[in-house]
Amino acid sequence: MKISPMKSADIEAFYARLKAANPRPKGELEHTNPYTLLVAVVLSAQATDAGVNKATRALFKIADNPEKMLALGETRLKAHVKTIGLFNTKAKNIIALSKILAAEHGGRVPSDREALERLPGVGRKTANVVLNIAFGEPTIAVDTHVFRIGNRTGLAPGRTPREVEDKLLAATPPRYLRHAHHWLILHGRYVCKARAPECGRCVVRDVCRFLEKTDGKTKNL
Repeated sequence: MKISPMKSADIEAFYARLKAANPRPKGELEHTNPYTLLVAVVLSAQATDAGVNKATRALFKIADNPEKMLALGETRLKAHVKTIGLFNTKAKNIIALSKILAAEHGGRVPSDREALERLPGVGRKTANVVLNIAFGEPTIAVDTHVFRIGNRTGLAPGRTPREVEDKLLAATPPRYLRHAHHWLILHGRYVCKARAPECGRCVVRDVCRFLEKTDGKTKNL
């Protein structure tokens, strides 16, 4: 059965409760500046934040800007991130994007989407994370957790990440946009899990449109 979209009053309640439970949400990727955030997000594709953090703690002590990363070099970079999936490709992209940042942006991470998405290894989702966390832009990065939340709850049903993103941006009240990205990801990661959603402790359970709640009860729409 198709899940009906969440109504505006329920969307307000949805975000208000997530905010009350976590007033100052933060991303879980460890970083010290926009550059290390960018590198961490590139490394996090198809990897866990915990795994990325474990690899980057030592790396960022010696390479926290493009110039230092280029001095480190691709071979030594690979040695630091070899525990992360697809590390060969990711290391190559990090060196390539560091060259562009050093040559074209004065060693700084650009704060506009077009420039970010021109960097090797940086797609729309990565750009959204950097724009939101590093520069305070009201963007929403749609990863697997946010895609699942958007569809499962009825908050922003869509067939593609971009469709879910566009619907989230349209449906989310402006006062919640700054942190919506984090509230949704954290809720998906720790409560509304893919295989076993923990509906019994969900603070938005009654406004969620998910029909197969884990205690066996269903919601009549």
